[in-house]
Amino acid sequence: MKDHFRQDMPIRIWKIANILLITAMWAWVWYTYYKDYAQVQYYRKGDWLMVIIFTVMYCICCRAYDGFYIATRVISEIIYSQFLAIMVSDMVMFLVTWLLSLYLPNLIPIVLCIIMQVGISTVWSVCAHRWYYATHRPKVSAVIYEHRPGLEKLVEEYGMEKKYDIQNTMTVEEALANVEALSEYETVFLSGINSHDRNIFLKYCVEYDIDVYVIPRIGDMIMASAKQEHLFHLPMMQVRRYQPGFEYVVFKRLFDIIVSLFGLIVFAPFMLITAIAVKSDGGPAFYKQKRLTKDGKEFYILKFRSMRVDAEKDGVARLSTGDKDDRITKVGRIIRAIRFDELPQIFNILKGDMAVVGPRPERPEIASEYEKDMPEFRLRLQTKAGLTGYAQVYGKYNTTPYDKLLMDLMYIAKPSIVEDLKICFFTVKILFEKESTEGISEGKTTAV
Repeated sequence: MKDHFRQDMPIRIWKIANILLITAMWAWVWYTYYKDYAQVQYYRKGDWLMVIIFTVMYCICCRAYDGFYIATRVISEIIYSQFLAIMVSDMVMFLVTWLLSLYLPNLIPIVLCIIMQVGISTVWSVCAHRWYYATHRPKVSAVIYEHRPGLEKLVEEYGMEKKYDIQNTMTVEEALANVEALSEYETVFLSGINSHDRNIFLKYCVEYDIDVYVIPRIGDMIMASAKQEHLFHLPMMQVRRYQPGFEYVVFKRLFDIIVSLFGLIVFAPFMLITAIAVKSDGGPAFYKQKRLTKDGKEFYILKFRSMRVDAEKDGVARLSTGDKDDRITKVGRIIRAIRFDELPQIFNILKGDMAVVGPRPERPEIASEYEKDMPEFRLRLQTKAGLTGYAQVYGKYNTTPYDKLLMDLMYIAKPSIVEDLKICFFTVKILFEKESTEGISEGKTTAV
């Protein structure tokens, strides 16, 4: 059997080294420059506290942005994630320093600190990534599929062939005929397999310490929300419709109000400039579109217009095909790239039609198309629609409706303030990732 703790120890050492190096840069800037800005001078324990706060902030941000995933991310993704963690942590600490000071502290030290931290992070990311793949051979892997072939192609597409050496791809029938053959593999991927057959593979792999990755089905996501009960001296799982706790509902609404009011104050100048720019391109600056929210309730979402006024003159509702879509205006391409077309939805959040975090609101026409082949798609409507959501930060614009449903059900299954905050953090990361806005194929109206 594997000794996972012993195997993971070198990776932990690399992570600790990263935290210490990045923290050391902040500590140097604090002791050298910002310590003297404080209105009331700290004693030694107070200075330590400022360093500890930075360390905790950086660890939280790195965890939120997957900045330590050296085994499953390419170097550029690790550097980008750590850059965001550094920026957020340093800006928070600078703000704290400012609040403790009589006047605005000098910006030059914090800028130099960020530059040095990013340099250290870049070197660390390259060295850690190369070390990992120099000391860890690819895991001998197999893919077992029923309804979803092609997973082995995704391993290559996402540059994970250094992590997983796919040596066999087989159907469920082939694998069931010789389950013992799985002992040859270190990792098994199960794709679109029914629960009965999947359980056979899961039991075998767990018994023989084989890592398993499972692409879930809709029923799995529904069961993920089950509550453990003991009735009639029997273990039972109680499954109910989405029913978050009272405290979570209250906090979520207060969070939505605070964030939307803060967003209006911060983005008001940008919204004014965007409105003028869109207006100068011909036509109105805003447009309303009917969408669906909790329990299928219809509301009108507000956005900056990024397409021609006659974009759907044929009356057919269709998704964008991305950069290839000739309906997008010149100004529209810019505001879509930086997501400014979504800013007016702040008013929808303040009004209560939407939340900051939740499944993205779908158009009734497109939702009805999806539900013809997948009636379960309406299960997304158990909670209020959101400006950002689980499927938005972990999927793409053209992610299939089935996969979006699975991801939204993952979110719905475990209502959590921590998960909401993590999604908000992660939204910042995807703002500049082009893949998240890839359109659907030309000629299609939906992402099916």
